[in-house]
Amino acid sequence: MKKVVIINGHPDKESFNFSLSKAYKIGTEKSNTELKIINIRELDFNPNLQYGYRKRTPLEPDLLNAQATLKWADHIVWVFPVWWGSVPAIMKGFLDRVLLPDFAFKKRENSLWWDKKFKGKTARIICTLDQPAWYYKWFNGNPSHNAMKKLTMNYIGIKKVRITTIGPIRLSKENFRKKWLKKIELLGEKVN
Repeated sequence: MKKVVIINGHPDKESFNFSLSKAYKIGTEKSNTELKIINIRELDFNPNLQYGYRKRTPLEPDLLNAQATLKWADHIVWVFPVWWGSVPAIMKGFLDRVLLPDFAFKKRENSLWWDKKFKGKTARIICTLDQPAWYYKWFNGNPSHNAMKKLTMNYIGIKKVRITTIGPIRLSKENFRKKWLKKIELLGEKVN
């Protein structure tokens, strides 16, 4: 049985991103999976990595639970809007505070290299845009995709990362959104 966690990085529970998370959840319920959900907006934590990596900021209970869930999961699904070419501030704070050295990776002594602690896991990124996906790719270079896939997921050892980009959401019609909800539900059924 595959263990899946859906992590929603949108701060607004009324957002389309929450509908996408629900659609993926409905899909996984049709497959042989165990599922956990983390809605970052519901967590009680300071998103600021106050001392950088110089000094450890104690983790709040919600972040300790999130780390346990990430360690437990085989497949991590990230759902978030792209804002200013990146993830929302609350999600960035979550990444900074949770994916710490000795948890997600371990720096080697006297070396620029590191050990990746999330090898063998897979990930799916589902992100929404207020521009067409092709425009985001060809004119803007997919900055959030690169940051999440290459500089975060690959950095901690997750090699197989698939990305679903949905846009433009702004001014989109109900049929457009329903079509995407069905597609995301099907992704959940396949757990990929």
